[in-house]
Amino acid sequence: MKRIAIIGGSGLEKPELFQNAEKLDISTPYGRPSQALLHGILNNTEVVILSRHGYDHTIPPAQVNNKANIFALKNLGCTHILATTACGSLREDIGRGDIVIPDQFIDFTRHRSITYFDEFEPGKMKHTPMADPFDRNLRRLLIDTAERIGIPVHERGTIISIEGPRFSTRAESRMFRMWGADIVNMSVAPEAILANELGIPYAAVAMSTDFDSWKEDEEPVTWEEVLRIFAENVHNVLNLLREVIPLIES
Repeated sequence: MKRIAIIGGSGLEKPELFQNAEKLDISTPYGRPSQALLHGILNNTEVVILSRHGYDHTIPPAQVNNKANIFALKNLGCTHILATTACGSLREDIGRGDIVIPDQFIDFTRHRSITYFDEFEPGKMKHTPMADPFDRNLRRLLIDTAERIGIPVHERGTIISIEGPRFSTRAESRMFRMWGADIVNMSVAPEAILANELGIPYAAVAMSTDFDSWKEDEEPVTWEEVLRIFAENVHNVLNLLREVIPLIES
C-alpha cells in the first residue's frame, strides 16, 4: 500500500488540507525529526507531511536533522517522497515563480551528516549508486501532470545545495553557473542522498523565487523576497501535488 511523504512547509502542513489529520510525535535512533509529522488522507491517499524547518521555521538549514527526518518517514512506511523547496535561479530563462523538476544535484554543503553508513561492518561495504538521484518515474509523473493541468515547468535542472543560512556571494553564484548548476537551495542535499540510501524514491518540486546574486541588473536575494514570491505562487505547487499524489503507483 502506498503512503506518500511530502517534505516542505510554507502552507503545506495545514491540517485543513487533509481528512482525518493527526500529528505523530515520534523519535528515531538519530534523534527526533524536525517536528511532529502530520498524517492524513489527501485525495483518497495516505500522506505524511514533514515540515523541514519546523512549523514556525525555527530550524536553520544546517541544523535540520535530515537523518532523523528520512528515517522517520521510512519507519512510518512511506513508499515515496515528494520534496518541495524554494530556490534561486542561476539561469535567465528560469524566472521568479517558475517550477523546476530537478534531475541532478551538486552537494556544496560542508557540515552536515550525509550518510547512514558512518562505518561498515566487516565485508559489508555500502556505496549507494547516485548517478540519477531523483526518481525517474516520479519526475515523469510530475512533469506530465503539470503539463496536463496547465502549470509550466522546467523539465530538468541541476540544483546545488549550499550550507546556509547565508545566501551566496556574487563570486560563488557565478561559480555555480560555471559548474553547470541551474538553481540553488539549502535543502535537497543531503535529503536526496539519505532517501536513496534507504531505498525511498525521491523527487523534488523546486520553485524559483529570485536570481541569487549573479545577476547584477537585479537586486540580490533577500529572505523577504523569497517569502513574497513563494506565497504568491505556492498554489501551483499545492495543485500539482494534489493531482500527482493519487496517480503514484504503489
